[in-house]
Parts: sequence; C-alpha cells; structure tokens
Amino acid sequence: MSPPALTPPRWPSEILYTNTQKYHSSVTEDVRLQLRNSAQQLAKSQRSSGVRREQRSPVIIMRIKDEHHPANGQCGLFAAKKLPPRSHIIDYVGEVHCDERVESDYDLSLLRMQDGLNVGVDATKMGNEARFINDFRGITERPNVYFCESLDQTGKMCMSVWSGPDVIKKGDELLVSYGKGFWKARKPE
Repeated sequence: MSPPALTPPRWPSEILYTNTQKYHSSVTEDVRLQLRNSAQQLAKSQRSSGVRREQRSPVIIMRIKDEHHPANGQCGLFAAKKLPPRSHIIDYVGEVHCDERVESDYDLSLLRMQDGLNVGVDATKMGNEARFINDFRGITERPNVYFCESLDQTGKMCMSVWSGPDVIKKGDELLVSYGKGFWKARKPE
C-alpha cells in the first residue's frame, strides 16, 4: 500500500487529496482491460519521448485576488518555478468513472470507447492540484498549458498537463482551454 499523499498548502478540507487515480465501481473489468490496452498502445508511441516526471510538484495553488479575473475569489494553479516549453507539469488525478457526470465542472474525458461509452476522470470530490487549472478565456489570448493523453508513474493511462510552446515564468497562472463543449453545456437556455 502506498503512503498517504501529503496535502499541498491551501488545499480545501472538503476535497480528498490524492496523487493516484481512484476507480469508481462503474469501471468494470472490461473497461479496465480497454484502458490497459490503450495505455500499451500509448507506451509504444511514446517510448522515445523520455518524459521526466518531477518528484516535487512545480505548481502552487493560490487564491485569485484580481477583480477583473473571471475566477476572482476562487483558486487557480500557478507555476512555482520556471517551466520549460513542451514539458510535463502534472497529471490530472481524480475518480475514474464510466457514468455520466454532466454537472461536474471537474470532469475530464479520458477515453471514448468503441461502444460509445466514455471514461472520465472527475476531480470534484477528490483529486490533486491540477483540478485548479482555470480556462484562459477572459484572462489571456491563448492557453499556456494543454491536456494530453499520457501514462502515469505506474504505466496507467491518464490525462496530463503539459506546457505549451513558450516558457512559463514562475508565478504565472496555468491556463488551459476547457473547450467549446464545456461552455456550450453551461449556457443558460
């Protein structure tokens, strides 16, 4: 059994902090097999990339105090040090599930299966620092990080956060594109 994860500073007490994926009961053995197969295919395509994973997180959670920021008063994720272009920053961790969670603002698609079933990672009730990444809209012209299918430290399929083509300076907020589908699903009718 792995030791408990150390909770980072400013972590909300109502959210379980974890640095490994947890699997919901909706993830059947067939789905786990498909995830393993996808991970093996991904491993073959990424063998030469040599992704180096940091032991210490290169990010910090901070409360946003800019009245012009769309998430003013909430938390965001910021670079704790200079981050080089096109580098792995952190994995998006939470509860892996196969059920529909359209109401969750922290649900990220992990795998769309051939039978139409979607596997997602939901960080609403448990997760890591990556759950605090905000959308770039209303803050900057373009995102400085992006989500990418990857393998975690144990070789399991996950979504990772990577820096874009430019250096991210220490203190910069990490901003991603949530995608048009995210915003469309939240538009008032």
